[in-house]
Amino acid sequence: MLSQIGPVQLLIVLVIILAIFGTKKLRTLGSDLGSAVKGFRSAVNEAEQTTEQLSESTKPDADFDNTPAEESRKEGQ
Repeated sequence: MLSQIGPVQLLIVLVIILAIFGTKKLRTLGSDLGSAVKGFRSAVNEAEQTTEQLSESTKPDADFDNTPAEESRKEGQ
């Protein structure tokens, strides 16, 4: 069904949209959509940077090189 849509049909749809909403409303809608996309991109970039900072700054929760069981065995020998 969508494969039968040609440039003439798209032009007719565009003219109908312009007639319904008007050019001023479409400009406002376009700028609002653009600012929303910019905000989304900046939020994604900020989340990625925060994730990178957290992964770089975190150290392991525990040191498994010397556990208490190993230390008591060393002391008993």
